[in-house]
Formats: sequence, C-alpha cells, structure tokens
Amino acid sequence: MSDKLKNLLVRTISGAVLLLVVVGALVWSKWSAGALFAVIMVGGLVEFYRLCRKNGVEPMSSVGIATSLAIFALAFAVFMQWGSPATETTARIVLGALLYTMLIVPTTFVCELWRKSPTPIANVATTFMGVIYVALPMAAVLFIPQMLVGKWSAWAMLAFISIIWINDVFAYLVGVTLGKHRLCERISPKKSWEGFFGGLIGAVGAAVLLGYIFEGNLVIWGGLGLVTALAGVAGDLVESLFKREAGVKDSGRMMPGHGGFLDRFDALYLAAPFALFYLIVTSLS
Repeated sequence: MSDKLKNLLVRTISGAVLLLVVVGALVWSKWSAGALFAVIMVGGLVEFYRLCRKNGVEPMSSVGIATSLAIFALAFAVFMQWGSPATETTARIVLGALLYTMLIVPTTFVCELWRKSPTPIANVATTFMGVIYVALPMAAVLFIPQMLVGKWSAWAMLAFISIIWINDVFAYLVGVTLGKHRLCERISPKKSWEGFFGGLIGAVGAAVLLGYIFEGNLVIWGGLGLVTALAGVAGDLVESLFKREAGVKDSGRMMPGHGGFLDRFDALYLAAPFALFYLIVTSLS
C-alpha cells in the first residue's frame, strides 16, 4: 500500500471516529455536549499557547485556561437554565465567573512583574488573545440551536456544524478539480477562488435544505449558510497564518492525518460568534 493511500485511510478512519464522538456527545445530553465543547476549547487553547511560544512569546497558559473555563462555566450555567427561572446556584455561578474574570486581568499584569520576561506586553496580550480566539466562540456556540429553532436541539447543533463541514468538503472537491486562481497564496497556497465559491454554494445549498427539513425560514437558513461559510474560510486562513508564523505544519497531533484541535476546529472558532450574532440580529427583525 502506497504512503498516499495509507494517509487517506488514516484520515478516513480518524475522521469517522471524530464524527461518532461529536454526534454521540451532542445527542447524549446537554452535559455531554458541554463537555465536548469544553474539551475542544481547552485543546485549542493548549495548542494556541504552544504556537505563541514557538514565536518567543511566553503567555500564561494556566491563567488563560482558568479564565476560559470560568467564562465557559458562566455560559454553560445560562445554557442549562435557558427557558426557566434562574436558580440561586446559577446566580452564584454567574456572579463568581464575572468577578473572577474582572479580577484576573489586573492580577495577570501584577504576575508579569515577577516573570522577568523580555516580552511582558506580548505575554499578557497573547494570554487573553487565546481567551478571545478560542474560549468566547465555544461559549457562543452553546446558544446557536436556541436562537435557530427556539430550544436546545442536538440535531440543530449538528446542522450548524454540518454546514461548516460541507463548506470544507465542497471547497476541497471544487478546488482540486477546477482550482486555478489562488485565494491567498501567501498564507495558504493550495486554496483557490474556485474552491472558495464552490464551498460557499455548497454551504448555502445545504443550509437551505436543512432549513426545509427543520421547517424554518429558508431565507434565514440560507443567510446562516453564507455567514457560516465566510467566517469558516476566514477561520481556516487565520489558523494557517498562525502556523506559518510559528513555522509548523500542524497545530498538534490530536487526530492522525488531521492534525490538532486548531486544525480541525479552526472554522468553528470564527463561525460560531458570527453565526450567533447573525441569528440574534435576524430574530429582532
């Protein structure tokens, strides 16, 4: 068996395993869904801070991860109480997470005084950049089904994630067969404009079909497909930019043949906040 065929087989098997894990976690319960996104968040943060260190910056990984977990706990508490009166326990979690987030920023500044690093500003900046880049999107993604179909639905969440994956698949297939004009050669030499528009059409078409299945507003679903695809492509390019600066091919080794958390979920990190904002705006009209 050739190396190329072996790599394809490894990618296919690991991709199938990931699909089973994602579907199983989302369908099992809210708690397992929250655990899935928390793992994706922590894994992405670890890899992001590792990329920063390859560029000579020393972010406080433990602070960034702890802050991210506090923010996620806040979002998850609200997520679990969606549609019902807030309990005292939820209120305490929300208040505690907010206070922690408010205090950790100045505390981080003070901690940097004793680290004797030549890049204190960059250290603090990248610490909280990880929170913004990875943690906030994972908190936002929890609420997409509620804004899309009015309640928590594992299938609505899978529909949203499917739009991201379909955009990626169509972009790859069209790019391989028809791609001639480079989309952003400086950052990602293999991506083409043909693949970009192919992915866009596939994502919007899939979103409209999913909207029909869910008996939703097809225009809103089509718009969700467009916003998700555009943000997903941007997320892919952003992660490629980070890896190029760090001089690495993959962000990690989470999945054989697929790389790390950032490699696999880079589109989700940017698509989630844009999709949630889009759904909030359309719900107001």
